Amino acid sequence: MQFVTASGAQIPALGFGTYGMQGDALSNIIPAALHAGFRHIDTAQVYANEADVGLGIAKSGMPRADVFVTTKIWAPNCAPGLMRPSVEESLRKLGSDYIDLLLLHWPNDGVPLEDQIGALNDIVRAGKARHIGVSNYNRDLLARAIQLSEQPLVTNQFEYHPYLDQRALVSAVRGAGLAVTAYCAMAVGRVFADQTLVEIAARNGHSVSQVVLRWLVQQGGVVALSRSTHPERLAEDAAIFDFELPADDMAAIFSLAAPGSRIVDPPGL
Repeated sequence: MQFVTASGAQIPALGFGTYGMQGDALSNIIPAALHAGFRHIDTAQVYANEADVGLGIAKSGMPRADVFVTTKIWAPNCAPGLMRPSVEESLRKLGSDYIDLLLLHWPNDGVPLEDQIGALNDIVRAGKARHIGVSNYNRDLLARAIQLSEQPLVTNQFEYHPYLDQRALVSAVRGAGLAVTAYCAMAVGRVFADQTLVEIAARNGHSVSQVVLRWLVQQGGVVALSRSTHPERLAEDAAIFDFELPADDMAAIFSLAAPGSRIVDPPGL
């Protein structure tokens, strides 16, 4: 496993995403992911699976200190009076006394940003989170959040895949010294039928998912989230650190970006 360093945090560059997974299916696949080489598990309050993540880590037999856990505070819980109780509930579900990386999941314009960031800082000072950051923040909101936070923000997690041009946001995040965390990397399966990616994968002797994940992490400063319900694919997805994509293949993947390619756009958020 390689790591992305940002504001004092060492974040495993490949994370196992858990969106849409719950119950035994999740708690049983997390040990497989960890033993395949993953060291970073990404969850969120709204996924309703933090308890399953905690159980899966326990089932793995791996020391808690060897697993980097990210969770995200759901937007309604960002009010200062609700944030800490919600995080304490997350900790109970995860079976842990700390969270490695705690993010504000979505912007919430119903609560002043300074109040949200202040409450997030309080959680760090209370020892309940080692690192903090944001998710789905645009450049202006990110700049404001950085300015308001006494504790360093370490990442902005957002949708990023070959079809969505995020160069401006990626540049702003890295320019501020933060890591990019990319979710929805496979564009809900669209990448697997893309002829350009199929040809690049064949030419390099790797799978399409390996090529997409490698394209992300090879940019530098990018943490890629990968999700699979198939245990046999976990070792494959984890094996992206022993090869590099040629510059022309990297450029060809960047060229796939097209307008109208955003996938995640929940009403009201």
